[in-house]
Amino acid sequence: MLSGIPASAYMSPEANSLYQQACTYEYKQDFKSAAAALEKAIVLSGNEPQLYIKLAGAYTELGEYDKALATYIKVVELKPSDAFLYISMGSIYEHKGDYKNALDSYNKAMILFPEYKYNYLNIANAQYQLKDYKNATDTYNKFLSTYSQHKEARESLAASYLLTGNAQKSVEEYDKLYSADPNGFNDLDKYGYALFCVKDYERSSSVLSKHIEKNPEDLNSRSILALAYQELEDNDLAYAQYQEIFRQKPELHAVRLDYANLLADMGKNNEAVEQYNIYIKNFPDNALAYKNLGIVYKRLNNIDKAIENYEIAIAKHCRDFDLKEDLAQCYHLKKDYKNAIKYYDEILLVKKDNYDVKLNKALALHALKDYPDAIALYNDLLQVKQNPEVKKNLVVALISQGQICYDAQDYTTAATYLEQAVSNGSEESFGYYLLAKTYRNCNMSDKAAEMYEKAIAIDPANAQYSNEYAEFIAAKYNNENNILMEDNEQLVKNGGELPAINVSDTITNQVSELDSEKHKDLIELGDENLKNKKYDECIVNYKEALKIRPSDEQTLFKLGYVYKLKNDNTNAISFYKKAIFVNPDYKDGWFNLGLIYADENNLAGAIDAFKKVVSIDANYGYAYYALALAYENEKDYINAIQNYKLFLEHSNDETTKKAVKEKLKVLEK
Repeated sequence: MLSGIPASAYMSPEANSLYQQACTYEYKQDFKSAAAALEKAIVLSGNEPQLYIKLAGAYTELGEYDKALATYIKVVELKPSDAFLYISMGSIYEHKGDYKNALDSYNKAMILFPEYKYNYLNIANAQYQLKDYKNATDTYNKFLSTYSQHKEARESLAASYLLTGNAQKSVEEYDKLYSADPNGFNDLDKYGYALFCVKDYERSSSVLSKHIEKNPEDLNSRSILALAYQELEDNDLAYAQYQEIFRQKPELHAVRLDYANLLADMGKNNEAVEQYNIYIKNFPDNALAYKNLGIVYKRLNNIDKAIENYEIAIAKHCRDFDLKEDLAQCYHLKKDYKNAIKYYDEILLVKKDNYDVKLNKALALHALKDYPDAIALYNDLLQVKQNPEVKKNLVVALISQGQICYDAQDYTTAATYLEQAVSNGSEESFGYYLLAKTYRNCNMSDKAAEMYEKAIAIDPANAQYSNEYAEFIAAKYNNENNILMEDNEQLVKNGGELPAINVSDTITNQVSELDSEKHKDLIELGDENLKNKKYDECIVNYKEALKIRPSDEQTLFKLGYVYKLKNDNTNAISFYKKAIFVNPDYKDGWFNLGLIYADENNLAGAIDAFKKVVSIDANYGYAYYALALAYENEKDYINAIQNYKLFLEHSNDETTKKAVKEKLKVLEK
């Protein structure tokens, strides 16, 4: 081991003389002559480490870094445990810009001599140059724990924090540096930017202003200063900074987006449009530019241009749901309700409970005359909060859908919608008037009269209501009188006495007698077609029969059954509902409605329907069975067991009862 042996231990007298000459040359800063003398000495004493160390130093001073490195490598072979050799090599690598090898050398030195804490600065600087800012911050902190007053290390630590996104820590370090030596502080630009990042816009603008006084051509700092002024709403000061930036460098288009945003904030919309377009021409992939341009076009009431730019922005950044909402509203303003709904739906996939989007969608559906869907949404919204405007829109939609059904002569469904409208406390006189006409077509004279009277009470000046009500009363009175007169004349001819007559029964019987044969034939034909599975012909027959007797619950039920056979649950539900509307105690109608709800996995609806059946007929065994199945599917085993037991009490179906008993054994375990 050569460690600990004096440098000249193995040096020949001639080599030692050359070594001394080299030291003299070194003192005189004549490194070339020093290197020449040392090269000769090494020829004479090739194993003397000190000669190589001295020569590597001379090469370094001459800028001959490759020779210096080669020489240090030779020394390392002779003195492999000398940490400072690796530090010297690391320094040369840094001079060459080879920071990876520099870091490797410094790390080797740290392993050999961990007590040398100053080496942390070398390592940190190399990490910083390699952009390994996270490790650099850790290493600078280790260094500063020993050398806390080292200004350059703290400056680099502050910069590293800033580059890792830890602006708060960066500000803390710059605060220390600035307070310690405000006149000698050189990083005003970085300090100002760090303050901007932590949203301390007042101090940021103050610090950056001082920096720009000294460095007026630092356009990057000017742009950050302009943004700080914008955040402080000092728009005129921000505007002045942008003007100076473009005076110095008109082609600096990267800052035009921020400039355009400022112009938009200042209400200079046309100028903002110009700047956005210049920016987009140079940076066509920035979605935010298209979005902001769209906002300005919307402000200028140029909806087409707003939509055009919003669409581009969405294509480039499709998950911006605020942008989609604004786009949907633009389509809404254009009365392009289909596209508006398309974007409302996309938003609601993510923001399911967004009240405003739901309301706008409901309004768009309403405008498209898709009243059923609009009605459903209005009802959902009213469950969230009672909004008078939403309630008003709901009533209008219900009346509008009621009129559609009325015009289609679907009086039962029309009545359903119109009754919902008036039940909401509507002051829309037309709703009561239309419901009166609907009741007339359903031969519900008393209810028709009541609705006429309410319509007239709300709008007494409407002559149409009054005239039609008068005509209705007159027709009803004349019809009743004609029947009574005919019967009276016949009885007088026969010499009999006039019996007491139930007027309403007489009218109903007379109407039934007029078309009873035709009605009977249509039902029989429909039944025959049903038997032969000619479902479409069957439906036509039953619907023709309904024209004669619109409130015939059995025919309505049959239509529901046929549609069920056709797997058309929507129409099946509709006709079953009409049957139970006509006769709320129609237990078979309720039961079949429940079956379809169960088929569609609407267990809540099914349970309600089956409960209605047993409330009408407590001995309806299969309703208990169906209820039990529904509860079982909902995993409500207590109610399932209870209803299976009720089925056993009220059913004679021995086969099914046997299966239920087996099921109960499992459920009751």
